[in-house]
Amino acid sequence: MEPVVKLSEVSVVRSGTTLLDGIDWEVMPDQRWVVLGPNGAGKSTLLQVVGAQMHPTSGTADVLGETLGQVDVFDLRTRIGHTSVTIADRLPRDEAVENVVLSAAYAVTGRWREQYDDEDHRRCQQILGEMGVQHLARRTFGTLSEGERKRVLIARALMTDPELLLLDEPGAGLDLGAREDLLLSLTVLATSPQAPATIMVSHHVEEIPVGFTHVLMLREGKVVAAGPIDDVLSTDNLGATFGMRLHIFVDDGRYMARRSTYGTRRAL
Repeated sequence: MEPVVKLSEVSVVRSGTTLLDGIDWEVMPDQRWVVLGPNGAGKSTLLQVVGAQMHPTSGTADVLGETLGQVDVFDLRTRIGHTSVTIADRLPRDEAVENVVLSAAYAVTGRWREQYDDEDHRRCQQILGEMGVQHLARRTFGTLSEGERKRVLIARALMTDPELLLLDEPGAGLDLGAREDLLLSLTVLATSPQAPATIMVSHHVEEIPVGFTHVLMLREGKVVAAGPIDDVLSTDNLGATFGMRLHIFVDDGRYMARRSTYGTRRAL
């Protein structure tokens, strides 16, 4: 089994600032990774490299068996499903949800003159059902709640049957109920044998879906720890990643983090 992502000594420097610093990392086809770290850790930059949106300044980045700098990235990107705020902002607010998902097959953000066959429509309805938003197919994208939009974006990313799925902070901006709905959908996806290799960026351990297998922890562009989530997502590693004393708790496969107390303040 060959890795879908292999980074060797990858660094990214922009305007004199090092965003990634000597990253070594491999992702296998059957793995589901969460990338954790504080703001400025390099998480989004890493996702841009893996998504063939950015070339490393140094080192080698292999994605789906192709080396960045030696491949047509426009062809490579068709094999990668990607969700982000940037993609959401480009989608027409008056476009029907079904068309938002269907149009991914042509890598466009709205219906124009493309032709879709019965298999395209069948797959679209199947994915909308899997993400729990099939009932929204006739609604326009702009009328959806933030949680509904996030699940539609994931359905769109899955429309092309990608070999690699990238999720950039899918839980950001969601209320508690919407977040739990999204995590349930991602759990179903993560535990499906047909699901592609998945990489999800997040700030919060509470947003890690059940079924994710590995974690990469970044701080200031460097790897703090990486490996199977049960082994690596520890109190020590979490504290080193976020630069404070944190404790990690697990309840029924879900993670929680709490800052350590410094003692009890005495009344004057």
